[in-house]
Amino acid sequence: MPSPTLHPDVAHLSFLLGTWKGSGKGEYPTIEPFTFTEETVFGHVGKPFLTFVQRTKDAAGLPLHTESGYLRPVGAERAEFVVSIPSGIVELAAGTVEENRLVLSSTGVHRTATAKEVSATERAYEVDGDTLHWTLAMAAMGQPMTHHLSGELTRS
Repeated sequence: MPSPTLHPDVAHLSFLLGTWKGSGKGEYPTIEPFTFTEETVFGHVGKPFLTFVQRTKDAAGLPLHTESGYLRPVGAERAEFVVSIPSGIVELAAGTVEENRLVLSSTGVHRTATAKEVSATERAYEVDGDTLHWTLAMAAMGQPMTHHLSGELTRS
């Protein structure tokens, strides 16, 4: 089956496309620092959005975290991100696209009754050749917006 043609509305987001693998680290005032390995895939199905799946593992190879969603263009310089996290959180974000950089801030974080409190997030993705650098900050568990995660991944 042939691959679908990239929808022209997401051409300015094509720098993110691919399977990215590497490592990252996390910290937050309420937890001990940690490291992880990661695989993130930005894909497309020929429609005006990109698909997103992130999976992380600990040093023993056991699953830590996963999330999935959609990156939706809003013109040539903006995008919206819809991310679902199995711990009971759905993150809605919007932001800017500049060359090989995407910066997003949450417009809403919704959670189930049993999910931990997260009130806001900020994400950044920057591609330099075949290297993806990303960061995530969040306001959660009574803490103000604080750096939480970062990673450096290579396109495989």
